[in-house]
Amino acid sequence: MNDSSSLIERAKAITLRPNDTWPVIAAEPATPGDLITRYAVPLSAIGPVATFIGGQLFGISVIVATYHPSLMSGLSMALTSFVMGIVGLIVLALIADFLAPKFDGEANRTQAFKLVTYSMTPGWVAGILGIIPSLAVLGIIASLYGLYLFYLGARPVMKVPEAKAGGYTAVTVLCAIVLAFAMSAVTSSITSLFGGGMAGMMADDSGDKVELNLPGGGSLDSSKIKEAAKNLENAKDVKPADLSALQALLPASLGAYSRTAVESTAAGGMGAQAEGTYTSGDKTIHLKVIDMAALGAVAGIAGSLGIEQNREDADGYERTGTVDGHLQVEKWSKSASSGSFAVQVASRFMIEAEGEAGSIDELKAAVAAVDQGKLAGLAN
Repeated sequence: MNDSSSLIERAKAITLRPNDTWPVIAAEPATPGDLITRYAVPLSAIGPVATFIGGQLFGISVIVATYHPSLMSGLSMALTSFVMGIVGLIVLALIADFLAPKFDGEANRTQAFKLVTYSMTPGWVAGILGIIPSLAVLGIIASLYGLYLFYLGARPVMKVPEAKAGGYTAVTVLCAIVLAFAMSAVTSSITSLFGGGMAGMMADDSGDKVELNLPGGGSLDSSKIKEAAKNLENAKDVKPADLSALQALLPASLGAYSRTAVESTAAGGMGAQAEGTYTSGDKTIHLKVIDMAALGAVAGIAGSLGIEQNREDADGYERTGTVDGHLQVEKWSKSASSGSFAVQVASRFMIEAEGEAGSIDELKAAVAAVDQGKLAGLAN
């Protein structure tokens, strides 16, 4: 690709005709440096630039807060986002290269850069929607299409057998999610040095304008905002609880429901989860005890700000509210006789029961069966 027209044509081709384009990409000569400088850099800059412009014109919305960053804050966030995006691409390409042989593919660093770089095309192009903050969420949909492109490209580019392409994609995506959280933490730390971002904005007098829009009206005590920001800053030192300790909190039975399976998983330093499966006749309840570790601070913000949302129709309802400063979420479908109920504990843990049950009360009873005091004690 020697000019902007070829870049545009390639972006259109991989997005609209991936099955025809991936074999071409796999066979053409390239270097990681060329892929980054000639393709990734111009396209990945779209999102940060559009978000900067949108932030200056309309403000940036985060959960229930809308703020207008100062010029320097906006520039620092845009630049940091751009740089970290390129760093993330490089790291993810190295991960894709490492994982390929595990799924009977071929390790080839250049090919891995091709696969990751071109798969990101839809998300980069959709970054232009950031100029109108209310439309930025559509970029998530475009990024999901990028996952499909990765799946399609795994076989022709990395020689991963078609039968294992799905697993290869899933594991790479999981690594990408963990990487995204890590990159977000680094980005927040860097932008806070320039007075950018929500945490830096609320912790001092940076001059950024803040407008709080609470569901149902009302205003917020500034001390709550500063407390939430402080919790975010301290979250980086949180370590997940031991898996065996989480699993021990799962009861042996839930009334008429017998425990038929137990499973526990950990995601490095990002969190951990223990899950029990309980059955009674044709009904099944999945009870989960989740340690969100550092990510719990994000959920804690929602609780401290008093988020509430309700939706109801003839078939059921969805409710999100705050009880004693902690999030509580419940859903129920009458036709399916299924739903979920979850509560936040100690601004870090979640207890969730979901599945087919006799009523929402059975799911609430399942959550109540977990000793919240012991769970909160695991945070120490």
